Amino acid sequence: MIGKLKQNLLLACLVISSLTVFYLGRYAIECHHRVEEHTQQHPNVLDSGRSLSQISKPGFNSSSNKLVYNKDMPLIFIGGVPRSGTTLMRAMLDAHPDVRCGEETRVIPRILAMKQMWSRSGREKQRLDEAGVTDEVLDSAMQAFLLEIIVKHGEPATYLCNKDPFALKSLTYLNKIFPNAKFILMIRDGRASVHSMITRKVTIAGFDLSSYRDCLTKWNRAIETMYNQCLETGFNKCLPVHYEQLVLHPETWMKNVLKFLGVPWNTAVLHHEEMIGKAGGVSLSK
Repeated sequence: MIGKLKQNLLLACLVISSLTVFYLGRYAIECHHRVEEHTQQHPNVLDSGRSLSQISKPGFNSSSNKLVYNKDMPLIFIGGVPRSGTTLMRAMLDAHPDVRCGEETRVIPRILAMKQMWSRSGREKQRLDEAGVTDEVLDSAMQAFLLEIIVKHGEPATYLCNKDPFALKSLTYLNKIFPNAKFILMIRDGRASVHSMITRKVTIAGFDLSSYRDCLTKWNRAIETMYNQCLETGFNKCLPVHYEQLVLHPETWMKNVLKFLGVPWNTAVLHHEEMIGKAGGVSLSK
C-alpha cells in the first residue's frame, strides 16, 4: 500500500515537472510574438530582438524613441530576507522617474526554486536531458519567462527592477542568464528582522513564527546563501546595503546605489513617501 502511494506521488511529481517544463518551453517560443503584440498596444516599447550595442543608453533607442527590453539590458534585482528593508529600497528606486520596480511578483522566486531543484537532482536532470530539455533550453526559457513577467507587470521605464526578496537565493543563476543585471542585497540585524516578522505576523514560507530560535536559524541560513553568492558574483555586480545605514544616511547611500546602478541622481528618491499611490509613482504590495 505504501509502495503504491509512493509510486503515485512520484508520478504526480513527474507530471507536474513535465507540465512546468512544457510551459516554460512554450514561453520561450511564444515570447517574441507576445512582445510584438505588446509593442502594438504600447508604442513606446520596442520588441526584444535588439542588442544593447544598438542603443545609446540602457533600454532606450534614440533613433526610434522607443524602449528596448531584452536579456542583455541592465535589470536591477533587489533581495534579502523579508523585513530587511527590501520594500524601502524598492520604494525609493520606484520614486526615480527613470526606474520602475513595482510590487512583488511572488512568481519569480518560486520558478527559480524549481529550476534549482531540477539542477540539484541528478535523476531529474538526466530525465530532462534525455527528453532534449537541456540546460541551454531551460536557460532560454527562464530568460523569456522572467523577462516577460518583469516587463509586463508594470509600466515601461528606462530601467526595470524586480523586488522578490528570496529571488537572490538564485543570484548566481540570475547573473548567468542576465549578464548585465545588477543586484542589491539588503541586510538588517537578524534580531530586528525576526522581531519584525513575528510581531507583524508576516507569513514567510519555512519560518515558524512561534519560535524566535527557528526564525533566527532560517534567517542566518538564508542571508549566508545570498551573501556568499553576492561575494562570488563580485561587488561590481552585487551591492550589499545595510538597512540601518540607509535609514540613518539616506542621501549618502542612495547616491552610492544610483552610482552603482549607473542611474543618474535624482532627489525624488529621498521623497518616495510623496509618490505613494500616485499615477506613475510608488505602488505598495497589498
